[in-house]
This record gives sequence, structure tokens and C-alpha cells, in this order.
Amino acid sequence: MSNLSGRVIAFYAGLLSVLIGGVAFVLNWYVWGGGMPGYGIFLFPGNLVLAIFSEEINFWPKFLLLLGGQFTLIALLSMLISRGIEFVKQRQSF
Repeated sequence: MSNLSGRVIAFYAGLLSVLIGGVAFVLNWYVWGGGMPGYGIFLFPGNLVLAIFSEEINFWPKFLLLLGGQFTLIALLSMLISRGIEFVKQRQSF
């Protein structure tokens, strides 16, 4: 790995997931009209967060929750993975 901290890696991974999720959402909405292949895979973390809330939420709050879920879950997962890699490297150096 590089000398980037786990927080920096998690932040950039979260931003990248928001960018990918936003592009997938726009393509699904405007190009495919709601049936884009792989849409559920690209937005899986955001859809997990949306499953907590009811379907009667307006569009913009729902969209913000989707992208916020994308960022939060991917950032937490990448932080966990980077900490795990650091832990394994420390254990191997003894």
C-alpha cells in the first residue's frame, strides 16, 4: 500500500462511489428510462440505506439519502479493509 492513511483512502473511495452512483443514476434515468443493466449493483450500498425509509419520501431527499448511503457504506468498508491490511502487516513484521 502507499503511505496514505486509512481515512484518506476511505474518503476518496466514498467520493468515487458517489461519482459512480450519480453517473449510474443519471444514465438509468435519462438513457435507459429505468431499466439499466447493473443499476442495482452500482447503487447497492445506497439502496441498502434507502431500504430503511418508506417509499413516500420525495425525490430530492431520497436522492441525497441514496448518495449519502453510497458514501458512508463504501467509506466505512474501505476504512475497515485498510485497517485490516495495516493490522496484518504489523503482525507479520514481528
